[in-house]
Amino acid sequence: MSQPSRKELTRERIVTAAARAIRRGGYAGVGVADIMKEAGLTHGGFYAHFDSRDAMLAAAMEQAGRDSSARLARRMAGRRADGDSPLRAWVETYLSDTHLPRLEEGCPIAALASEMPRQSPDVRGVAARRVSTMIEAIQQVLPASAGSHAAAAIVSTLVGALQLARTLGDNAEGRAVLAAARRSVLDQYDHEGQDNKPHLPH
Repeated sequence: MSQPSRKELTRERIVTAAARAIRRGGYAGVGVADIMKEAGLTHGGFYAHFDSRDAMLAAAMEQAGRDSSARLARRMAGRRADGDSPLRAWVETYLSDTHLPRLEEGCPIAALASEMPRQSPDVRGVAARRVSTMIEAIQQVLPASAGSHAAAAIVSTLVGALQLARTLGDNAEGRAVLAAARRSVLDQYDHEGQDNKPHLPH
């Protein structure tokens, strides 16, 4: 396998910086000059890698989604090894107390959903694919008895609960919202005999 070129590595640095920045400050808070500075590059080199700011934002959303999915997958694997059902691993990981303050590293859907309607078609398209991917992932771990719209409803609960909890803050009130949402989803849909499993600290 060939090594990435210098240009490819530079583009990756820009996208990585932008992926953090969009979750930290929202799309409106992401300027080309700031991203290039964060990546340790000069502003003038931007257009060697992207045709526009929106092209960078779309790539950043893709990267943020991949990073978040990989991080969630690692934590879910640990919960599965401890005996959680696939659905419980998903819900307990996504709505964990540790996900609450990690805006810059966490799910880009929760961080950016309210801004999506005002973005370019390319950026909205990437975000829509991330939402569809999350719904499909939840669908795969639901019991057969769950209705056809259950996965979308669960994703709405997960994302909405995390957004509301972050509004309240990384405190008892915010964590209470996450706990209530966890209980609601798992009491309704987790039918693998673990309803009485104690909730461990997150």
